[in-house]
Amino acid sequence: MSREQRAHLNAKLGLPSESAAADRSLQGMRAWFAAFMSTLQVPAGTRSSATTLGKCRALLVEAEQSSRPGTILYFHGGSYSMGSPETAMALTANLVVRTGMRSFSLDYRLAPEYPFPHAIEDGVSAYRELLNRGLEPHWIAFAGDSAGGGLCIATCLQARSEGLPMPAAIVTFSAGLDATRSGDSMETKNGIDPFFTRESLRASGALYLGGADPNQELLSPAVLADLTGFPPLLLQVGTNELLLDDSTRLAKRARDAGVDVILDVTANVPHVFQGYSGQLEEADQALDRAAFFLKQHVGRTM
Repeated sequence: MSREQRAHLNAKLGLPSESAAADRSLQGMRAWFAAFMSTLQVPAGTRSSATTLGKCRALLVEAEQSSRPGTILYFHGGSYSMGSPETAMALTANLVVRTGMRSFSLDYRLAPEYPFPHAIEDGVSAYRELLNRGLEPHWIAFAGDSAGGGLCIATCLQARSEGLPMPAAIVTFSAGLDATRSGDSMETKNGIDPFFTRESLRASGALYLGGADPNQELLSPAVLADLTGFPPLLLQVGTNELLLDDSTRLAKRARDAGVDVILDVTANVPHVFQGYSGQLEEADQALDRAAFFLKQHVGRTM
């Protein structure tokens, strides 16, 4: 059944780019992305409320029952130029339901209006506020998808440079971790990835770069970052992704730096396949593994 599910999903994912072709403006793409993400299933059993964290709006998502200590700081995807806490609700709510922990999903500033490094500044500000509220770092985890996965790593790098303690753990789904776009999968998966082409990734990446040199660790941690002292990492990715090697190379850098890391690769699934919970068995299985990882590490003291 899973093989049929994957085939059906990969065929279906050819449609959004065609439907978006009528309006390639940034506002049109933002509207398409919001509409597309709204089709993903949000599990029952959570409640959400608007709040602020740092200088940004955020969405607090909590379990209605079976809550447990721990806070997930979640960063949504959308190439740094699209998306919001609302577009990530399927992913955020699934983590909350599966872990019982609450999540703050951050509405960080988007490019091109706010290019690099504004999103990272917002991430660090949000984390700093959680610490200032009295939360111990070992009770906080970072999680994010796509660009948000990259923002997890960049925020952690910047937090370390500012002398902040490291969070308990980081979970990424199909993270974008290399603004140089130099991974082999940029070539080997071109034409296989149902979401992206090399050209589309470079175009969206340019909006966030805003002219900045991609050859720096905050933009290309898979290539340049020193991960010494990082918390345990879970990097989930699919084999049908142009961004596959972003995760595989970051995992190697983590190993070389003596960091606990799990590289979790699922075959024949698309970008951020975890969003298809209830439609794809691999999505639910991956979310279960992510929740188990978080429950293992959040609250653990060394």
